[in-house]
Amino acid sequence: MKAEEIKAQILDLTEEYYKEVFAKETDFAPGDRIGYSGRIFNEKDMKNLVSSALEFWLTSGHYTEEFEKKLSEYLGVKYCSMVNSGSSANLAAFMALTAEELGERRIVPGDEVITVAAGFPTTVAPIVQYGAVPVFLDVTVREGNIDVSKLEEAVTDKTKAVVLAHTLGNTFDIALVKTICEKYRLWLIEDNCDALGSEYQYQGEWKKTGSFGDISTCSFYPPHHITTGEGGAVCTNDIKLHRLINSFRDWGRECWCKPGVDNTCKQRYTGQFGEMPKGYDHKYIYSHFGYNLKATDLQASVGCSQIEKLPGFVEKRRENWSYLYAGLKSLEDVLLLPEKTPNSNPSWFGFLMSVQEGCGYTRDGLADYLERHNIQTRYLFAGNLIKQPCFNEMRNKKQGYRVVGKLDNTDFIMTHSLWIGVYPGMNKAKLDYMIACIYAYFKRECPSTPS
Repeated sequence: MKAEEIKAQILDLTEEYYKEVFAKETDFAPGDRIGYSGRIFNEKDMKNLVSSALEFWLTSGHYTEEFEKKLSEYLGVKYCSMVNSGSSANLAAFMALTAEELGERRIVPGDEVITVAAGFPTTVAPIVQYGAVPVFLDVTVREGNIDVSKLEEAVTDKTKAVVLAHTLGNTFDIALVKTICEKYRLWLIEDNCDALGSEYQYQGEWKKTGSFGDISTCSFYPPHHITTGEGGAVCTNDIKLHRLINSFRDWGRECWCKPGVDNTCKQRYTGQFGEMPKGYDHKYIYSHFGYNLKATDLQASVGCSQIEKLPGFVEKRRENWSYLYAGLKSLEDVLLLPEKTPNSNPSWFGFLMSVQEGCGYTRDGLADYLERHNIQTRYLFAGNLIKQPCFNEMRNKKQGYRVVGKLDNTDFIMTHSLWIGVYPGMNKAKLDYMIACIYAYFKRECPSTPS
């Protein structure tokens, strides 16, 4: 039997296996576990994965190139580099800005980078690990994003960049952030890991988040908008930044040949680099102290089919968020409900809510009640990152970071806020059950239908 015939049979059986094991829907009964998110996949994702496995090309290859092309087209950016996680994406993005090739705009140890403490640690970790100084601003409670009123005040002659995430899919104030970045020639890294598919109206045009920063990052961990298992991406419109990103991703090498391809630059044995002998193999010239952050074609193959479903995923997330908002609106005397940023159309990652101070109830009590009723909850990531154990040494020595203003809202979110899921695996029965449980915790009668 020919190899292609065998492969076709394997893929047909893969589809049958998917339908037998994963495609059977079960009715939801109150009390069944409701996750805050989860992977949503079909037989095409599984067949792509098996097809890639049969090729046994275990590093980046044609599926990776295809996925990078599809993602860059979706976001409306020129260049996309797939990596092995969203955290690696943030690392590669930041390190690209430390490259000597950027001249006076490069980030060097001691330079300052403006960000927020109410977020995920790997947005900030590369700043600290490199020896730059994170400068923390407060956030707004209902939006969960940077309070831009103090952004310009935070800028000093040491400031080189702004690194911000779109919290739970809700965009930060892109127009004002970009205005200040342009005024002071600051780099903008846009952490888009929780916001794939979000849109923002900028200068009269609706564009996808991930297309506004000098560099943007994505994550494809299973809870995110699409999944490759582990995986991430770094995007930019700047060819110099793109090559720097790829260098830091690929061991720090000078060469930009694709895996298995030699002499793209036409100077493999003729160039002169550093103090190396002239003609030393270009494939083993290293311009930066880099990493190996590459993804595999196994991951990318799933991404190639997942991204085709992304518009539907985004629409479902928006519908679920709106349903929860309508259903919980009459609890605003005890709950602070989320608000979307003006001029935005978020692709929501979760539904953020905060228990009002002095109402007789607590966030921890609400979380415990929901978890005991099999509704998975999450606090807003690190809360106040500065108070985490990883900051113990810097906090005790009072060095290594700076705070502008107070972090009152950050601390409020740390103690009063949580979020629940809106992912496409939700249905009306699950949403209604979550709404009913939240009303029950506050000892209120639940409306039969959200209005």
